[in-house]
Amino acid sequence: MIISTGARWRNINVPGEHEFKNKGVAYCPHCDGPLFKGKRVAVIGGGNSGVEAAIDLAGIVGHVTLIEFDTALRADAVLQRKLMSLKNVDVFTNAQTTEITGDQKVTGLVYKDRASGELKSVPLEGVFIQIGLVPNTDWLKGVVELSKHGEIIVDAKGQTSLPGVFAAGDATTVPFKQIIIAAGDGAKAALGAFDYLIRSPATAH
Repeated sequence: MIISTGARWRNINVPGEHEFKNKGVAYCPHCDGPLFKGKRVAVIGGGNSGVEAAIDLAGIVGHVTLIEFDTALRADAVLQRKLMSLKNVDVFTNAQTTEITGDQKVTGLVYKDRASGELKSVPLEGVFIQIGLVPNTDWLKGVVELSKHGEIIVDAKGQTSLPGVFAAGDATTVPFKQIIIAAGDGAKAALGAFDYLIRSPATAH
């Protein structure tokens, strides 16, 4: 068996997120960043993925506003230093996104200053939500070994902790969640499964 159930982007669940998905609301800076060349965008999330996205986007778009719910960024210090060196990036911490606004497409974002309670509006054309991926593995708890993030732990051949069960793609611990990597992992898991089968004793039917 090869498990390839993938993962889903974690949503912020505010008004406008669903309505403007693919109309300014995006989840993959590598995929969609070039669509916002020279424009104003926001990145929601101050962990490694959010700060990496902001750094990446700053080289493409006109301006980046990074919004983090916590009182401080949670990304690695080296990433934070790189981010703070960029001239076209603003960072707001202790900020809660309350709404993504627009008409036919995104025109802005509203966030609450959690210290003062004041609502503030940011005009922009794109919002990248970077608060993590959720692997589709809830049904596997107690079946195969999972990481603390719920990803299926696999070896170099895609083998899970359960003999004869392999896994591939975004549901696993393999870094860099990209289609091309998942496709390669699928081929690797298929070869791993084939190798497992030919080495297994034949069973009578």
